[in-house]
Amino acid sequence: MASFGEKTHAKEVIDQDGSGSGHHHDQDVEGGETGNMLKKDLKNRHMQMIAIGGAIGAGLFVGSGGALSKGGPAPLLICYSIVGVMLLFTCQALAELAVLYPVNGAFYTYVVRFVDPSWGFAIGWDYAISWLTILPFELIAASITIEYWREDINMAVWVTVFLVVLCVIQIFGVRGYGEVEFILSMIKIAACLGFIILGIVINCGGVGDRGYIGSKFWRDPGAFRNGFNGFAGVFVVAAFSFGGTELVGLAAAESANPRKAIPTASKQVFWRIAFFYIINLFIVGLILRSDDERLLNSSGANTKASPFVLAIQDAGIKVLPSIMNGVITIAVISVANSCAFGSTRTMQALAQQGMAPKFLAYIDKAGRPLWCVIIQLAFGALGYLGCAAEGTTVFNWLLAISGLSYFFIWGSICLTHIRFRYVWKAQGYTLDQIPYKPGFGIIGSWIGLILNCLCLIATFYSSLYPSPNAKPNAEDFFMSYLAAPIVLALYAFWKVWSRDWRMYIPAHEVDLKSNLRMIEPGEEEETEVRTWANLPKRIIRSLF
Repeated sequence: MASFGEKTHAKEVIDQDGSGSGHHHDQDVEGGETGNMLKKDLKNRHMQMIAIGGAIGAGLFVGSGGALSKGGPAPLLICYSIVGVMLLFTCQALAELAVLYPVNGAFYTYVVRFVDPSWGFAIGWDYAISWLTILPFELIAASITIEYWREDINMAVWVTVFLVVLCVIQIFGVRGYGEVEFILSMIKIAACLGFIILGIVINCGGVGDRGYIGSKFWRDPGAFRNGFNGFAGVFVVAAFSFGGTELVGLAAAESANPRKAIPTASKQVFWRIAFFYIINLFIVGLILRSDDERLLNSSGANTKASPFVLAIQDAGIKVLPSIMNGVITIAVISVANSCAFGSTRTMQALAQQGMAPKFLAYIDKAGRPLWCVIIQLAFGALGYLGCAAEGTTVFNWLLAISGLSYFFIWGSICLTHIRFRYVWKAQGYTLDQIPYKPGFGIIGSWIGLILNCLCLIATFYSSLYPSPNAKPNAEDFFMSYLAAPIVLALYAFWKVWSRDWRMYIPAHEVDLKSNLRMIEPGEEEETEVRTWANLPKRIIRSLF
């Protein structure tokens, strides 16, 4: 079986004496079978908006209502915060690798290269399959949001409309993806900021006839619901809500200036977590009762059960619920746009490494992985199943593949960063040669990895016992935990196929040279002396 370095069509990075520790050359790792390259059309502003607003979708605006009903306002805040902190460390680790190795496939490629090809194969295909199945769900979700205004038009009509819109975006390649995300993310961010202000006004009694609310709903019906079972059940919802955060790293190969854009964009994750999730969800928990029966239907894109829409309706504001529903529609379309980007780039990278059919590596003259795009859009046609009587059941099983997948993906990113740092040191390199180093370093990756493992354990428990008096049920368990056996099956398949029975690649065999973009001699930036006096400044700089 060919090694990683042999499967890329790139020249190794070597310096003049052949030691490999110095100069580097541009390489064609993003090239397809025809030699065409992915276009580097993503500017800094695109990367910023992909980071801040890329994953703000139905998971936040609608799915958070189901989490509020399941666990209560306290677990809603705690679980989303835990997943948020975990992602802060994960994105920082991914940023270091993406700046040093700005290649297509990003974290999948890094797992293959620094950890184990079999685990990389499993993570890569699991990630691609997740986005493939999320797209038809998002098309159905967008169609459901329209029913808020018009219930007399068949869902298939809107699925067709949104699928055509998505096809048009694909014509413009990665630039189209970037521009659409830039515009839609600005709208979503404005809506989040507007809701924060409105929520404070509602809570203080400035709107409606309920008067001052304060923390009343934290006392009655209470901060927690369904005990630890409810608390653990919020993690999967939180993971699905944050899904897509890692797209910043995936976009590295198509960024015009990854060394500048990726670190800046990855730091914006803090803003998204702190303001657009935690504060919004805290306010939702303050102004909406967690035992509200309308929240029981809060899943998918049922905007009539969105906690944001319900809170505005309860305040007696006439026009804003429709505006909020429009924002949710835009958010769902944005996530559908991200689906097309995430799956196609991953599948093309898999094919480039010989882990997928060879034709998927094809890139046309416009820099689009054409066959991958066609497959993704073909999966979008599954959105018509939403019109079928059993369509909901089918899609619940399709989504079961994606919900838990993110914990495996994010945990693998942290593990890869830890492994990379070990190999980097073992082969004689220094940290001074790395262009971007996260403020939390390898400690952050260890924390991220441990939190991912804890989330998997909590989700396993919740899958067995979704409520305090529940008994284990096979259907309920696999509906929540289906991704785990799929990942393990993919891992075992590639082990057997490749006949590589090693658990990991030995440090001395890891290829650190191909596609390397480390700091050149004379290029080193001035390093700040670390003292207790400048500790606050360094912490702020690492976040912002």
